[in-house]
Amino acid sequence: EMCLRGFVAFILGAFFLIVNSSHGSEIIDGKEVTPHSMPFMALLEADKGYCGGTLIDPLWVLTAAHCGNVKTVSLGVHSRKAQEKEKRYRQVCEREKNVPHPDFNSHTYDHDLMLVKLNEAVKQTQWVGSLKLNEVVKDPPAGSVCTVAGWGQTNMHTFSDVLMAVNVTVVNRTTCNSKDYYNSSNYVTENMICAGSDGKNKADACVGDSGGPILCNGALVGVTSFGAGNECGKKDRPGVYAFLTRDHLEWIKKTMKT
Repeated sequence: EMCLRGFVAFILGAFFLIVNSSHGSEIIDGKEVTPHSMPFMALLEADKGYCGGTLIDPLWVLTAAHCGNVKTVSLGVHSRKAQEKEKRYRQVCEREKNVPHPDFNSHTYDHDLMLVKLNEAVKQTQWVGSLKLNEVVKDPPAGSVCTVAGWGQTNMHTFSDVLMAVNVTVVNRTTCNSKDYYNSSNYVTENMICAGSDGKNKADACVGDSGGPILCNGALVGVTSFGAGNECGKKDRPGVYAFLTRDHLEWIKKTMKT
């Protein structure tokens, strides 16, 4: 009555990461989290590589639509390599179905959200537990400090073995679209949040963090979507996150009834 615990042969050598010139999304300037302090964090294996995700219900994980065909979802993971050691904490589920947002646009990355239904409900434990979505998610004002987490790149060549997190600072959409920033080359819509450096640090998400959570005051407000491709951590190219708008929350609620 539950997802397979423990060992599944993730081929750690083969990273088919979702990288192309302008999209992709590493934790830069972050720190290793206290093991299992984010029991809702999911590690997803998709055709294209790894993504992050958030367990929002015992049967459902929220991630990014651009992660593509998710096949396996691992929960209770801290160190990817420590399969034997973490066997008793982990629950590994197959996906029953992937439901990308119907309006996801693979060119602009608008509505970059996907729900993954698990083949079995996870058992809530000290190491695995869902994060309940709020009824309404406030658009975080510029200057808000929020947290992103993932197993993505920590520099241009290295993926993290352990779960990392970093505080990022929200940048307003107008600034984010201005000529000193993205200059509308990747237009930041009302369905997105920009967040990155506080002006001094290089805080950012990067390749391999896609689909993971951005949390403001402990509440889930969005999903890691894209960045400046080959340059994570640039002050004038903050990370961009799919924002949980009212419509998005409505879609999540409706989909979870299926």
